[in-house]
Amino acid sequence: MKSRDRLRIAMQKSGRLTEPAQDLLSRCGLKFRQSRDKLFCFGEGEPVDLLLVRDDDIPGLIAEGVCDLGIVGRNVLREYQLTHASNGDGLDELRPLGFGHCRLSIALPQEDDYAEPSQLRGQRIATSYPGLLGEWLREHDVDARVVMLAGSVEIAPRLGTADAICDLVSSGATLVANQLREAAVVVQSEAVLAGRRELPLDERGEIAELLLRRLDGVIQVRDSRLILMQVPRDALGEITRLLPGGPTPTLTSVDGAPDQVLLQALCAGSVSWRQLEDMKRAGARDMLVLPVEKMLA
Repeated sequence: MKSRDRLRIAMQKSGRLTEPAQDLLSRCGLKFRQSRDKLFCFGEGEPVDLLLVRDDDIPGLIAEGVCDLGIVGRNVLREYQLTHASNGDGLDELRPLGFGHCRLSIALPQEDDYAEPSQLRGQRIATSYPGLLGEWLREHDVDARVVMLAGSVEIAPRLGTADAICDLVSSGATLVANQLREAAVVVQSEAVLAGRRELPLDERGEIAELLLRRLDGVIQVRDSRLILMQVPRDALGEITRLLPGGPTPTLTSVDGAPDQVLLQALCAGSVSWRQLEDMKRAGARDMLVLPVEKMLA
């Protein structure tokens, strides 16, 4: 294949999204060989390559056609769409990926009261996300001054350069350390797969569709468990009701034991010891709980 016949994915070189993104791609059956400069990873087995960059650069690389897809925070993608209207309009969130959860929030000094957005009128709000903050202010009809800062947003109120901030919040520990408290959530964020709304019409489009199917198969069952057990036929109703998530089980007859069946069910989420013990008391035995790596419908 020619080099640009290969699908190219941009992802964060180093940061909180890097390791889970690499793990997700590995679960999709992708393996890579890293270049000496550690900025490019050549795909082995599948025609998919990685470009390792700053997360803020990922939407632009997709918009300019340097990469076809990107793994990036929803906050970064939405900010680009809002502040680069000519390039960002064709970008889309193709899949939420279920990791890197955080939120873009407005925070105030701990001594300030907050009950509703109108209290922010006339205030100076420091942020690295002027597009998202501006959209939220317009939606709530709040006329406030957006103070653009590239870093150290949380210390702006203490320096007297802003009355409030709009910044990413995960655990909230940074806010507490700077005598701030969360007042309002602007955007709930997580890692997403970003790309153009129209996939490439050449081989890259076919590879992208294959990757999306694999992603769906991994994400769908990532927190699921496969439970296997032997169950008396007359206890099926009660045990089925006890299955976490209420799945429809698959039943198989047991040779030489017409009053018994083998039950198999894919349960969403974890299966606790208490749930297993409840099913055992109802008559189940030989129970196995297995992790599920992938599923192809």
